[in-house]
Amino acid sequence: MSNNKQSMNKLDRNTYTLLLSRNPCDLFTYFNVDEMHGLNYSDCKAYVNTKDDAYIRGWANYVPKKDGNYKCGDARFIFINLTRCNDILETFGCIFHELMHHSFFIHNYNIHLEEDIITWAENESHEVYKIITNKTYGGNK
Repeated sequence: MSNNKQSMNKLDRNTYTLLLSRNPCDLFTYFNVDEMHGLNYSDCKAYVNTKDDAYIRGWANYVPKKDGNYKCGDARFIFINLTRCNDILETFGCIFHELMHHSFFIHNYNIHLEEDIITWAENESHEVYKIITNKTYGGNK
């Protein structure tokens, strides 16, 4: 598999890398892996990615490592499938969903920090929404 980073828009954020593409299979080519975190490239290629359904709508996880031995300080990514960003509600819902996963992680899954977890995800969602709805990254308004 070739490493095709041109199809993926990458933005470094404070605690993660934001990856934006219209094709979820670009994740595998971007990281130059056939599988990661339980998903695989061949299943992704076989799945019909449409505005209503996709193999991956969004994803928050560790940047894949060959040894699969992840530690708390390892790099993380958040992927948003722009094909699934059809309207304001779908787009913001997907962004917030993935950022909640990441917020739990950066707050050490401490449920006593519930308000901080939700507030961080909400605030960051606003920023990511602004990025995605900027036509430079192929988002929809």
